Amino acid sequence: MKEKLKIDIVSDVVCPWCTIGFKRLEKAISELGIEDQVTIEWQPFELNPNMPKEGQLIQDHIEEKYGSSLEQQKESQQRMADAGEELDFTFDYFEDMRIVNTFEAHILLEYAKSFNKQTALKMRLTASYFSERKDVSDRDILKQALLDVGLNAEEGMLLLDNESMRKEVKSKEVYWQSMGVNSVPTIVFNRTSAVTGAQPIAVFKNVLNDLLKAN
Repeated sequence: MKEKLKIDIVSDVVCPWCTIGFKRLEKAISELGIEDQVTIEWQPFELNPNMPKEGQLIQDHIEEKYGSSLEQQKESQQRMADAGEELDFTFDYFEDMRIVNTFEAHILLEYAKSFNKQTALKMRLTASYFSERKDVSDRDILKQALLDVGLNAEEGMLLLDNESMRKEVKSKEVYWQSMGVNSVPTIVFNRTSAVTGAQPIAVFKNVLNDLLKAN
């Protein structure tokens, strides 16, 4: 039997283009009918690893980090909302929206992996943040996300203060950075080739077709 095509998605929970990129990849996989020929694993990347507990207003953060004016930010958010709509995902940007620390969300995504629930949890957290105006650094929100996807919330939440788990996630972040990943989403195929950004569905289809022929 042919080996499955391994897809690593290096991404952050609060990265809008990561959600759009995944949804387009998912659509490409579905339209090609190759769900049983690929396996997806999410890898941790923090856009803002030093973000304090209280977070920061998105408009201040984007202005500081990228120099984008409020008008430019609004245009960008509209583009993301339109792209999301095409993929049945709601981006609900609002005035007091805050960027938050995502490290603990990544710990739970690592926990979800052994139960084959990574993608379900990733999408739940992303929807909590972008569609439901929730703070994904808040442990109550994280616990609810675990429950929503049918994971053991007590067991998962214990890992947030587990030193070896925290080190494991940090070391994975360092690994991907050492491999040259400095923007997300970065989608890696069989750990040999990669595409970055939320590519169009057609691009993903071409890449997948080529790789499956060669696999």
